[in-house]
Amino acid sequence: MLGSFPPQRKRWSMDFFYPNLQNDMWRIVGWVFFGDKARFLDPSGRRFDRDRIAAFCASKGIALYDTAVEVIRLKDNASDNFLQVVREVDLAALLARIPACRAIVTTGQKATDTLRAVAGCGEPPVGGSVEFRYAGRTMRLYRMPSSSRAYPRPVEWKAGFYRAMFAETVGI
Repeated sequence: MLGSFPPQRKRWSMDFFYPNLQNDMWRIVGWVFFGDKARFLDPSGRRFDRDRIAAFCASKGIALYDTAVEVIRLKDNASDNFLQVVREVDLAALLARIPACRAIVTTGQKATDTLRAVAGCGEPPVGGSVEFRYAGRTMRLYRMPSSSRAYPRPVEWKAGFYRAMFAETVGI
């Protein structure tokens, strides 16, 4: 799963991917796999539980990274609308580290646009996927709706798209 880039550290609730408590990624995953949006919150409800999330992802074979490794934030917020990508991920090097990977999931439009610029593949519809060739292997790109609350849809609505993708990629 490739997102765009994390928000400023001051917005983090943990030191891991999708760290902003206002981002719904871990609520979506909790809802999809456990029927519980709070599954990955710590008991205080003020932080995500990094260890529980990391263990879950490892158990399902879900790898996480960013489509950009260097950015400029044009405004003092977490919005992708004001995120200028300076350097994209070295996708070939990343995939070399995970040779069994055959699917990439982007989580929002900025991540999708950035990944497509690197991979040279087509654009799937939100919730859909396209097949492409990259680094000597056939891959599938899944484009999911953004987990950001700036994309104002209920967790359950977004989770429907993620559920279908996870059913195809890691099994539910």
